[in-house]
Amino acid sequence: MTEPMSERTLANILIVEDDPVQIRLYSKALRGYRLTCVTSGSAALTQLGQQVPDVILLDHVLADGEYGTDFLPRLKDAAAHVPIIIISGTLDIKGRLAALQGSRSAHYVIEKPVDVAELQGTVQRAIDECGLDEAVRTLRSLERAEKIENNDPERRFTERLSRQNELLKRLRGTGTKPNITHLADEYKVSRKTILRDLHDLIQRGQLDESIYPEWKAES
Repeated sequence: MTEPMSERTLANILIVEDDPVQIRLYSKALRGYRLTCVTSGSAALTQLGQQVPDVILLDHVLADGEYGTDFLPRLKDAAAHVPIIIISGTLDIKGRLAALQGSRSAHYVIEKPVDVAELQGTVQRAIDECGLDEAVRTLRSLERAEKIENNDPERRFTERLSRQNELLKRLRGTGTKPNITHLADEYKVSRKTILRDLHDLIQRGQLDESIYPEWKAES
């Protein structure tokens, strides 16, 4: 089940949950986000092959006898940069700690019954501080450690990813049409580069094309 995207959609969230009551709670609490809901870890892996979300909400006890924490390694292998929020009413302290440790771990754990304010705040932190933000920080750290020069292809990739991440934060959730010339001047790149950035963001489903309908003709 996928809610339609509008120009005011804030981000893409994949919800892995088999309880209709919880899904209704999330739908109300996270109104404005694009929500895609699946009922099992297996279905979540299939969905990741079609579109990579900004955040994953992963329930611990799922349909078909599956457990969300068992799928953490495979979900992180499929989308390593996507922050995962585990939601559970059955994990003990040891289980919660295990879910938050290691290279294929979740970023956050929320206990049931879910507090709406906590859920909203955690999702926003995951979007603002994890995901692409975290990936850019990691890449820049590696560049410093490896002494990569400014004109190296690796550095150019990081700068493009960083710029696209900033554009995404600025444009997502607004109905404001971007001023290509102004953005090109601000980032000290060509108009063609900004258009390519918009093309990438729209192609990946991170921005709705209604924010810049001319993207196909101009890119």
